[in-house]
Amino acid sequence: MRLLLLLPFIALLWVPFYNQELPSLFGFPFFYWYQLAWVPLTSLIIWLVYRDGLTKGVE
Repeated sequence: MRLLLLLPFIALLWVPFYNQELPSLFGFPFFYWYQLAWVPLTSLIIWLVYRDGLTKGVE
């Protein structure tokens, strides 16, 4: 489960993947909204890993 924490790191580290303007969302180029989308996604992933640790008794 802790390997999920690598997902945002890898997704944002590989810049050539999202270094483009299209598709745009609400006028924002893909470069910006892709990065901004990872903010709540990363929070959700951290919460999931935390909850999994609680159920296993790890603090």
